Amino acid sequence: MPETTLQTEPRLQEPDLFYKSLAQLHAGLTPEESLLVNSKLLLVLANHIGDHQVLLQAIDLVKSNVSTD
Repeated sequence: MPETTLQTEPRLQEPDLFYKSLAQLHAGLTPEESLLVNSKLLLVLANHIGDHQVLLQAIDLVKSNVSTD
């Protein structure tokens, strides 16, 4: 049975390498290009996750951590 709860504990095997790769992906991009790259990456990862409830939990978590000031 697939996991239907958002996993928020650290799970990246090599977080520093991932961060470096993500930073390199954005190197030299305009703010608009960077936003587009982030949107495409988000959709690819959301498709990989595939579980609607988990994705909604992620949206709620992010929404609750965004300041509107």
